[in-house]
Amino acid sequence: MPPQDFRRAGRHLVDWIANYLEDPRPYPVAARSEPGALRRALTGQTPLKGDSIDSILRDFEDSILPHITHWNHPRFHAWFSITSSGPGILGELLTAALDANAMLWKSCPAATELEQGTLAWVLEWLQLPAEWFGMIVDSASTAVLQAIVAARQRAEPQSRETGSSNRLVAYVSEHTHCSAERAAITAGIGQSHVRHIPVDPGFRMRPDALERAIRSDVARQMKPFFAVATVGTTSTTAVDPVTEIATICRANGLWLHVDGAYGGTFGLLPECRHLLAGAEMADSFVVNAHKMMLVPLDCSLLYTRHPEALRTAFALAADYLATDAVNVVDYADYGLALGRRFRALKLWFVMRYFGRDGLAAILREKLKMAAWLGEQIAYDHRFELLAPATMGLVCFRAREGDAATMDLMRRVNSSGSFVSHTRLSGRLAIRIAIGNIRTNQSDVEQLWAAIAGS
Repeated sequence: MPPQDFRRAGRHLVDWIANYLEDPRPYPVAARSEPGALRRALTGQTPLKGDSIDSILRDFEDSILPHITHWNHPRFHAWFSITSSGPGILGELLTAALDANAMLWKSCPAATELEQGTLAWVLEWLQLPAEWFGMIVDSASTAVLQAIVAARQRAEPQSRETGSSNRLVAYVSEHTHCSAERAAITAGIGQSHVRHIPVDPGFRMRPDALERAIRSDVARQMKPFFAVATVGTTSTTAVDPVTEIATICRANGLWLHVDGAYGGTFGLLPECRHLLAGAEMADSFVVNAHKMMLVPLDCSLLYTRHPEALRTAFALAADYLATDAVNVVDYADYGLALGRRFRALKLWFVMRYFGRDGLAAILREKLKMAAWLGEQIAYDHRFELLAPATMGLVCFRAREGDAATMDLMRRVNSSGSFVSHTRLSGRLAIRIAIGNIRTNQSDVEQLWAAIAGS
């Protein structure tokens, strides 16, 4: 593309993005399209000859945009909020322009050392052990997979060459994210070797049940090796009793992975630091900067106290990767990916622009909004709160039952907001996540009006 065309199109796109971020509310938050509609529109349009950027931009607005679900919309409250900020988007722009591959130190020293530096800053912000090794991966799913492979390597050093012995057992709670079970499947542990530990009335893993399950497996000549404790479960943002779980894991030689993908960020707040109690005892820990830290997808921070276990599990020698650099970290040796994006740049932009105090102020604001909404729901006799609104998530249901709850969710989602659902103790529940940087009190009040039917 000629530079003058790039400049013109770039200015147009930056203006479009600035307008979009200023107020995405005119867009319907959830895509109003039928399955297959866009795919059918693309049929027969295979681009054999190039087209102008003006035509491409027009087609983006006319053909692609109507099928977008706007996760960056201030009234998007489904699943968990992922909210990209202006500084993060600018960092992402430079990442695309530089197109550096952060696989080796020598392939881009800045990428490796900025990754090391920014991840050290996050540890300081969260008051976690400064000596932990950190790396950026695409998602918490990749993080738990790399952790379980490292744990497998530690438990069965021969597994790298021969595979798992079919004796290893992993432990998760009934509310652990499904990515942990997927990791066990992918790593060859086997779904039948994943134990789902019961939870207490607050949806937290029961340490006594974990201990009994471990003893039972040992008695059957199985080999417990891995467990996941969660800080902020997906359904309710429950916090497992990490300290007790960590004590059990250490006593029995299990690798403990602490999933703070969502809830870990709240450790930035002094008043919420207790949520990370025990996390310092983890063997590995993950927090998603692309959730409550305002960094665009994707940017998950994986930490471990055992970097050599990761390296032993994943490193392979190849002549085309050999360099003469010494005393450096080659991140390709510590995980699945060889090609690695320069994700640290957008993280650095966000951390520099907002600072810890700025991010903390935004987190407090979202917690306050969620608490307000939780109070309105709790005071209305038609509804029932099913979990405390502690991390910007409100879980509730209609007292009339599942059918009424589903009807309510449909009405809310047709009102201009977008929420999701889960099941708690077998009952349908509506989940409302409040975390977008652009969500304000009027958006939450509009949501409450839709719930209350006023």
